[in-house]
Amino acid sequence: MEKKSTKIAIIGAGISGLIAAITLEKEGYAPTIYEATDAMGGRVKTDILEGYQLDHGFQVLLDAYPMAQKYLDYGQLELQKFLPGAQVFHRGKSSVIGDPLRNLSLLIPTLTSGIGTFGDKLKVLKLNALLKEKTLEGIFEEPETSTLEYLKSFNFSEEIINQFFKPFFSGIFLEPNLATSSRMFQFVYKMFGAGLAVLPKAGIGAIPNQLKQKLKATKFIFNCPVESCTDEKITLSDGKTAFFDYKIIAADASPLVPNLRKQHLDWHTSDTLYFTTEHRKINKPLIGLIADQKALINNIFFHTALETEQNGAAELLSVTVVKEHDLTEYQLVQRVKEDLEKFCGITTDRYIKHYSIKKALPKLTDIRYSLMPSETRITENMFLAGDYLLNGSLNAAMISGEMAAKGVLEVIEKR
Repeated sequence: MEKKSTKIAIIGAGISGLIAAITLEKEGYAPTIYEATDAMGGRVKTDILEGYQLDHGFQVLLDAYPMAQKYLDYGQLELQKFLPGAQVFHRGKSSVIGDPLRNLSLLIPTLTSGIGTFGDKLKVLKLNALLKEKTLEGIFEEPETSTLEYLKSFNFSEEIINQFFKPFFSGIFLEPNLATSSRMFQFVYKMFGAGLAVLPKAGIGAIPNQLKQKLKATKFIFNCPVESCTDEKITLSDGKTAFFDYKIIAADASPLVPNLRKQHLDWHTSDTLYFTTEHRKINKPLIGLIADQKALINNIFFHTALETEQNGAAELLSVTVVKEHDLTEYQLVQRVKEDLEKFCGITTDRYIKHYSIKKALPKLTDIRYSLMPSETRITENMFLAGDYLLNGSLNAAMISGEMAAKGVLEVIEKR
């Protein structure tokens, strides 16, 4: 079969779908991407509102991700660096804790922060050394427990768990109890240790935008939800059908494929709210952690502490909520404003926007680092991609997209 006449559909223009398309184009194929919304990126998007850059949820890129290094041009993204630490708000006080080995300015604040015991600080060094030695594949082959159990097995004090590890990693895992796999904790911790948390100057949405620039032959069809998918055809939500030789489902496949309907995927939800303020409470590019159990808010960040492509008139603050609640938007905004004032001493000027993210991260157990191309194949002509196949990360989304495309290429080659 001629490459140009081989019809390949990709359902979903998120990161895994874009990587699948890049992999197929490299081999001379011209896939078609169906995207339910009006923009690509999936969960990785940035809106511009009143001159402010608003990411869909507070997100960072870990520049040590191997797949990000492979597929992204970091120079073109103009990555803005976070300091390797955090400002912790606890009982009306705030203190800075960080990695002084990587940024000397954090040494004195960390030593005088009063967060954790001297023994905790020694255990952090031990943890750093231990994870430095482990391979990524090795981490994902370890017995799996919860992150909380893993930290307790390291004999960290309750104080450092509650004041640092819990708020910091709850903001990454988007769940408040550190129930996430210990493998995921070790992976993310290792990535933080090997590099930095960064944000493209134009916001997190610059990542899918850059990936799209690599695509020359791929056709995009936006605002086109897919209703179902079989080996023979794709049925769109408007009832129309389209016929393809191969399909890659780079989205949650359970509602689309008849024999996967029972394999329901559960998700962590989160809320991110944006406000303007007159002053910046945290002047350096540090994430703010709220370590009070009674607070609804988990972490905050002043985006104006980094250089951004778009600049509004005031300071821009994002607030992340990971605890479950049943508040209306109005009630949530009021509660968040109260929490900001009570726990952080921050008064907001104006409420800008609320992102209620129902599918923020997949809830996963027995997580893995990678998979073989053949493992992405679910029927004769259908393949799966998405971070939910491995672990909830940009790195995993990229691996799964590449492997699904390689799965298609292997089958074409055999035929």
